[in-house]
Order: sequence, then structure tokens, then C-alpha cells
Amino acid sequence: MKVVVIGAGVVGVTTAYYLAKSGHEVTVVDRESEVATLASAGNAGLIAAGHSFAWASPSAPGELLRSLTVEDTALRVNPFKAPGMAIWGAKFLRECNAERAEKNTLVKLRLAQYSQRMLDQIAADERIDYDDIHEGLLYLYRDPKRFEAGIKKMKLVQDHGQKQDVLDPDGVVEAEPYFAPVKHKIAGAIYGVTDSSGDSVKFCRQVQAACERMGSKFVLGNGVTRLSARGGKVQSVTLDDGGSLTADLFVLSAGVHSPKIARSVGVRLPIAPAKGYSATFPIKGNGGMKLRIGCVDEELLVAWCRIGDRLRVTSSAEFTGYETTYNEHDLRLIRKLTQDLLPDAAEYDQGVYRACNRPMTPDGPPILGQAGPDNLYINSGHGHMGFTMACGSSRIVADLIDGKKPEIPVEGLTLTSRP
Repeated sequence: MKVVVIGAGVVGVTTAYYLAKSGHEVTVVDRESEVATLASAGNAGLIAAGHSFAWASPSAPGELLRSLTVEDTALRVNPFKAPGMAIWGAKFLRECNAERAEKNTLVKLRLAQYSQRMLDQIAADERIDYDDIHEGLLYLYRDPKRFEAGIKKMKLVQDHGQKQDVLDPDGVVEAEPYFAPVKHKIAGAIYGVTDSSGDSVKFCRQVQAACERMGSKFVLGNGVTRLSARGGKVQSVTLDDGGSLTADLFVLSAGVHSPKIARSVGVRLPIAPAKGYSATFPIKGNGGMKLRIGCVDEELLVAWCRIGDRLRVTSSAEFTGYETTYNEHDLRLIRKLTQDLLPDAAEYDQGVYRACNRPMTPDGPPILGQAGPDNLYINSGHGHMGFTMACGSSRIVADLIDGKKPEIPVEGLTLTSRP
């Protein structure tokens, strides 16, 4: 079967991989000139099944309200820049109760655990080196009361198969000796033993090469503007240059641009852009190379890891529409974290910065499977967990296309199984 995959981030490329392995004739199309250029290039590099908690939680509305008057909140909204989010926002608020937050978290966790296994399998089968480090991840706490609350919060994922240890400051230093000089600033951590990290761009480009060896084509630098449907099926996609591509089946994996493309055939996808900031610094001397374990600061929600000879640090989730501008003020959480906990790890005067939009659903899990026209499939809405969830999502979508039963339940992941 001839398949067009729209989007060449980590989700689109891994979708192409599984479809090519099934024998389909695959063409991947993307507006950018290379794969993994936008959100896939600006992520934290973490494969973090242990951090699958839904953003829509009982505490989220208060956090968003605080963001209107307090600067250093991890989740922020700017109503002047994102005036069209009323419907999405109402759906988000509906999910902000304890029962729905737990349900959505477990859907994400199930997918993330499965996806990590699929990622490891692809890397092994294709002999992919993506600067991966399989030493776990640390979820750090500065405040003892927050730490106590974090232990209770983490019990949910621990009870559902995620191996995690509770560490006091000495245990944190034992796991990551680099923190010895700043141990007094740390109340403790949850150690996600099976979590990992790596370079998603490097991974994507090697998966692209594997796809091309199987005969897949990549049409880059020429994006999709709309779908054209007739008789209940998508017939073609229209490209930026006025050309078109036809196929038997289409998979939409265009991240934050997926809703606009889907609307051209009457499909409404509840996906909104959440802007995050990313910084990449050269590691400083041999000292920074001793960093072993990726981390998340649970107070600032700043995440980081070492990727080869670079330090990647990301922060914030801002609902500001589709713009991706940033200024020095927007990087303040990254500056604060690196000064507090990693003062000598990297050459901070040589940073490369970017802002990118992550495709967020109101409830948290991505949207997978058929929607609208019979031959249109969705694989989008992974939010800040695209790298973590991509391989599992793509395997599920490929199985659904091939008429196979996915290896994990899809309830809570399809468009029709959502509230």
C-alpha cells in the first residue's frame, strides 16, 4: 500500500519506519529541510516514562492563575497571545480533577513504558548510537514538604510497574556524584531506575537512513497545506509549491500543525501549542563529562541531561499561541537552575537557544488511529513527551493500519475513546 506520512519529527519518522518494515511504500513529507528540526530538536533528551503525569491535575488551574502575576511558574498562559484557546482550555479544566488526572496519567504511563521497549528494539535492530545513557533519571526536590508530596505522587506510577527509588541527599550523591558540592541544596529525589536519555535528532536521522534503505522517500522543504477528500477518503495532499501527492492512505504526524491540516477534511483535533525553551551548551572540560544521569528539577520543572559533549537544558510550558520568539527574560529558569545546581558543568557563555511549540492535548495522551475519512490516521499530540512516546505510538498506528491488534490497549488514545 502507498502511504504518505505528513511530518518528519521523531513521531513521523518512526511511523514511516514501522510502515516500511510492514512492506508499505512510504513517502514522508515535511516543510523543514531536514528531519527532526522543530520540537524534536528542542526537547530535553529524556526518555522519561517515570514522568508520565498528566498536566491537567487539581493543582493546574491554580498554577495557571498564578502565572498571570508571578513570573517563575512552570506552567504559564498569556491570554493576549493565545486568545483562541477557550475551547481547548475548557476541555483542559474539565480534566483537572483527581479521578481524571489519575486515569490520564495511567494511559500515558502505559504508552510510555511500551514505547521505551520499542525504542530500545529499534536501536538494537538498526545498531543506532544516539548518545543514549541508560543510567536512570533523577527527579530532584529542593523543599522537604514538596519532596514528601512527590513521594506520595510517585506511588501511582510505582504501583503500575515503574521502578523508582526514594533517595535522601546522600543517596542522590551516590547516584550522581556530580551533585556532591550542592548536596545541601537538595532535599531528596525520586530515582527513575529504568528511565534514560539520548539525542533524538541523531536517533531520527539514523531511523531515516533505515527507512531509505527499505525504499522510503523523504520529500523535505515542501510542506502540506491541505488534504483533499472525496467519497469518504483522502485522495491527495496539496504541497506548498502547488504540487500534490496521492496515496492509498495518509498519516498525519505534523505536531502543532496537525489541527489545521485535519480541519481541511472536517476533522477537529484538540491540540494546542505549548511553547518551551531549550538551551544547549558545550560541556566544560572533563568535569561536565562526569555527568551521568539526566534530571528534572521538580520545583522549576527544568530538565537536563548530557548528550555526548553537550549539556541540554529545557524549561517552561507557555500557552502563547503559535509564536516561537524568546528573549533573555524567557531563559531565566534555565539560568537559575544552572547557577544553582550545575555552575561548572558547561560553557554557559556559548549557549545555543531556541523555542519550540509542543502539541498538547487537554487530557495529556496523544491522539492515535483513524479519524474522519476512512484512510486518514492520526499520530499527534504527544506534548513534551514526543521522544518518550514516539516509537510505541508509531508501532500502534502501524498495527492499526495493518489490521493487527496493538500490543497494549488503545483506550484513551484514539479520538473516539476520549471524553
